[in-house]
Amino acid sequence: MTRYSCGSKRSKQVYKEDVKEKPAKATNQMAESSTVNGGSTVEECQDMIRRSLRTPMVRFLKEHLEKSGCRIGDNFIKAIHCDKKVSGGYVRGHGVVVCSNYTNIQDEVNQVVIHELIHAYDDCRAANLDWCNCAHHACSEIRAGHLSGDCHYKRELLRGYLKIRGHEQECVRRRVMKSMAGNPYCSESASKDAMEAVWDVCYNDTKPFDRAP
Repeated sequence: MTRYSCGSKRSKQVYKEDVKEKPAKATNQMAESSTVNGGSTVEECQDMIRRSLRTPMVRFLKEHLEKSGCRIGDNFIKAIHCDKKVSGGYVRGHGVVVCSNYTNIQDEVNQVVIHELIHAYDDCRAANLDWCNCAHHACSEIRAGHLSGDCHYKRELLRGYLKIRGHEQECVRRRVMKSMAGNPYCSESASKDAMEAVWDVCYNDTKPFDRAP
């Protein structure tokens, strides 16, 4: 189920990724499904989240979220079983979710947490961020792709993209479009136009970092 609540922070909630939490009583089914799909169980994923919280990058982002006035509670980042094939998402008013059935190893969980915390930071610092606005959504995706390390050349090689020169910006563009494909308010052409319109400003906006990590 995809739910987009349009408007600024006065909106009740925004589901930026297509994720759905299974009821607690389905724990055994979740573990079985995770194994079938090659992912991890919710419990295994939650353990990896706890380890990711001790990494310097995640600690840095949490610190700056709190400096921006957004306190991170104990349950802000949690593992769930997801219906759609996504690795995770940021949910306004709820926090960050990591899809256990589509994450296998610690590095994947770390990347999801870092990427989504950048979205959370953007949501915290911007008074009028509207996830249903294609330009707003594209901007945060550009920043998350660029600053999270998603497009490090080693990760791109593992994905089968062998180009070295200029790989990073191509990767960010590709992943922005992939993420925005789940936004029912942005067609492919609108997403591409929005990405190009905000690219320079958002790609060069490295806050809370002094420069891109």
